[in-house]
Amino acid sequence: MPGTPYIPESAMAIVAHPDDIEFSCAGTTARWAKSGARICYVLITSGDGGIADPSISKEDAMKIREEESRRAAEVAGVKDVVFLRVTDGMVEATMELRRRLVREIRRFKPEVIIAGDPTVFFPSDTYINHPDHRAAATAAIDAAFPATGQPHVFQELEREGLKAHKPRKVYISVWDDKANTYVDISETMETKLEALRAHKSQMMDWDPGEEMTKWARETAKGKEMEYAEAFKVITLESDEDWELSKGDPVKIYEAREKRRKEKEAKQDA
Repeated sequence: MPGTPYIPESAMAIVAHPDDIEFSCAGTTARWAKSGARICYVLITSGDGGIADPSISKEDAMKIREEESRRAAEVAGVKDVVFLRVTDGMVEATMELRRRLVREIRRFKPEVIIAGDPTVFFPSDTYINHPDHRAAATAAIDAAFPATGQPHVFQELEREGLKAHKPRKVYISVWDDKANTYVDISETMETKLEALRAHKSQMMDWDPGEEMTKWARETAKGKEMEYAEAFKVITLESDEDWELSKGDPVKIYEAREKRRKEKEAKQDA
């Protein structure tokens, strides 16, 4: 695509399970990390319900999947991985989960938050979107806006040194006509596949290479790129306000008040 691609200074991907990022947006996070962005992965569960082998305990399944997630993140150049350890299969978009996500957002202060699409129930004729995916996406979006950017919401987090932070953009992973942004992952397609293969407990005897490259190629069709990931992007802060504030809502408020008063002064002159 023409023009300089957007590379944020930092980004946080919030998902339900280990491997959700690798399936959806690891090509993008790897590309951004390669360009110097700080990236954080927040996994709401540890995938403890995702191994059907009855000889493996739930606790061991959690350890296996967390280790696979760390390896996948390392492949993509991501060092910061957070596990909230909500029980797999039981994620709900509660106020407590929103608070925990706000804590992580205020800690990391991402320019961009990546989340799933909570409105997707039936993505195909053979699959119902996992309820954890929908709940995680709802919780992530509700944390991203407006909760984390409001100083008087979860104000008790200030005792931990965590002040309000308003992200610049939210990227929603989509696979349909809702997309308004396509990230060229041609240089990181192999990285995405390698990261996905790190989830050996899930891949088993299936290699994702053929299907995932076909998927990414179809997403990129007509976009002047070989492989792509698609997003619906919501811009919460203008370029001007972001450069001024870097997500500090007090600075944003003060800047807007200054502009308002200057405008009033000109009208009264």
